[in-house]
Amino acid sequence: MYEQVEINTEYITLGQFIKLLNILESGGMVKAFLTDVGVLVNGQLEHRRGRKLYPKDVVEVEGTGSYIVIKED
Repeated sequence: MYEQVEINTEYITLGQFIKLLNILESGGMVKAFLTDVGVLVNGQLEHRRGRKLYPKDVVEVEGTGSYIVIKED
């Protein structure tokens, strides 16, 4: 099961998304985490902070959980 994360814009960048989840405290930590570890976006390994996430995209963060982006109505 995925934890739903609501956005109120057309998309959110992966870096902003991770900060929104409060997994890491700063943008520098997000950058280092994505460079070193990465996350799965729709089943594909991703290292780019600027990757755009749209509603229904699934993000899996190792050791933290799985999330699905949903659009706020």
